[in-house]
Amino acid sequence: MTLKAQISEDMKNAMRAKDSVRLGTIRLLQAAIKQREVDERIELTDPDVISVIEKMLKQRRDSIAAYESADRVDLADVEKAEVVILQTYLPQQLTEEEISALLEKVVTDTGAASIKDMGKVMAAIKPLVAGKADMGQISGLIKTRLA
Repeated sequence: MTLKAQISEDMKNAMRAKDSVRLGTIRLLQAAIKQREVDERIELTDPDVISVIEKMLKQRRDSIAAYESADRVDLADVEKAEVVILQTYLPQQLTEEEISALLEKVVTDTGAASIKDMGKVMAAIKPLVAGKADMGQISGLIKTRLA
């Protein structure tokens, strides 16, 4: 079953269960998927859907930080609930050890020696960790490793 089909199925289940938070989040996700399909005139594949989910997660995390700094815990809690629901559609996340091992392999394969090679390393590692790790975290690890 494709990820889009799974999302549609989960929306039907949320409707039956009258789970308004889950239903609202899934509807937002479906709208984002449909918007990208219309904009680009393509049918999204699972990796494309994962990239839409990652973008939505980044937006939610930014909103959580903004709401917490503005002392709006109620709005931050809503965003946190959406993050939990969206994360269920991502593949199993990589552990710190797996990320470090992958990073070492990519640095060795690309021959990266300094911070100037960061773009090369990012380009090589991105397809390997898509949806499985936070690219912001990966970026920080690469900077540390190449510095």
